[in-house]
Amino acid sequence: MERLSVPDNRTCDGPQPLISVVVPFYNEEENARAAVTALLALQADAPGCNFQIICVNDGSRDGTLDVLRDLALTNSSVVVLDLIRNFGKEAAMTAGLDFATGDALVFIDGDLQHPPSLIPEMIRRWQGGTRSVAAKRRTRNTDSYLYRLLTAYFYRVSNRISDITLIDGVGDFRLIDKTIADDLRRLKENRRFMKGLFAWADPDPQLLEYDVSPRSAGSSSFNGWRSWNFALEGITSYSTIPLRLWTYVGLALIALGGTYASWVVIQALLYGVTAPGYVTLLSAVILFGGIQLIGIGVLGEYVGRIYMEVKERPPYLVRSVLNDPRNT
Repeated sequence: MERLSVPDNRTCDGPQPLISVVVPFYNEEENARAAVTALLALQADAPGCNFQIICVNDGSRDGTLDVLRDLALTNSSVVVLDLIRNFGKEAAMTAGLDFATGDALVFIDGDLQHPPSLIPEMIRRWQGGTRSVAAKRRTRNTDSYLYRLLTAYFYRVSNRISDITLIDGVGDFRLIDKTIADDLRRLKENRRFMKGLFAWADPDPQLLEYDVSPRSAGSSSFNGWRSWNFALEGITSYSTIPLRLWTYVGLALIALGGTYASWVVIQALLYGVTAPGYVTLLSAVILFGGIQLIGIGVLGEYVGRIYMEVKERPPYLVRSVLNDPRNT
């Protein structure tokens, strides 16, 4: 493979590159201090690089913000963005993206399930010339069988009907060059599916495999219902196939209904057989009524997203910033 040309700011030969690490936090009081401390310790494992830790408090209701503020007051490289309420992880990542000033950005969860020890290797690959490095889970042994099954189907369906390719096992834990970050900042959509946006901006990242670490404390707020809605967001954000599908469903039902009606008429003319009665009619009404409601529901998903986008509300609002990197 041909080696990519490397900008001076990636290596120690030029100005020391700045690595912005974006960490969303939501009710992670028990993990916040350990997570930020582990990220600050990376300075020794990545000599020649400066680090900027951007902690986004996504409307936490526990003491997460107090912990982050204490860390920011004792270390100027720790930036704390306090959002006015919980906007969701995608919005929190967007906030970190907007405030980051680094030559490269790393996105990582604050629950320590993403090992910070992978970041120096990501940086080395970036310094070698790659524009992005995505961490890929080796296994999903920490998930239930049903969740693994549904996840596999999601990736299969999404990749078949979308114009982007999502890699199974690749999430938000990744490094991107500032050129990709600049491209992402130009996207103004409100309903954001960051995994898809990363794939849209750079469809061929280098992969770095890792094993998911168990949570050291607390429990995940990402339940089955939120996973389902997240999957719907991913599919409807990058494909209109579900809308087009109902055109073909309608045509198929017209053909089926016409065939059945013709058969009933022929039977009545040739054999004097009367049309089926109440039960058949009721079953047909319920069946086709249900199909129509599903179609309206799919249409409603897209109309709802149009409604949210045309209002042009920002994806997040910031209450306060400690150690604002834009002022340095």
